[in-house]
Amino acid sequence: MTTMKAAQRQAQAREEYNAFLAVCPSRQLLDRISDKWVVLILCALGGDAAQRPVASDAPRAMRYSELARLLAGVSQKMLTQTLRALERDGLLTRTVTPTVPVTVTYELTDLGLSLHRTTREMRYWAQAHMGEVLAHRDEYDAS
Repeated sequence: MTTMKAAQRQAQAREEYNAFLAVCPSRQLLDRISDKWVVLILCALGGDAAQRPVASDAPRAMRYSELARLLAGVSQKMLTQTLRALERDGLLTRTVTPTVPVTVTYELTDLGLSLHRTTREMRYWAQAHMGEVLAHRDEYDAS
């Protein structure tokens, strides 16, 4: 058995996680984090659910019902599936408090908070440029 040098191990790891390769597992993660509900959940838990683009790295714990009210149009099934997937990926934690009725809260982990910073910028970009995109769509559809 041959041993790898550190540089060889790093090169192999870079190759294994190359999203341009069809078999790369990072594609699954990219698929997950490009979902609109994931972006909105991360933004909500990141504390920037307000419309103003102010950097607010003050994450907050939210109950399921708070998230459901905030995310207009999300079904109960989709919200539950998305929260479970984010918990599985280590992006948020689910805390159950034994009260009557049981209280369940969700909060970003450090990993989730680091991703939130990126998704927050994507949301701001989409909101800031939507007018331009709509104008381009109208122009394209008219031609």
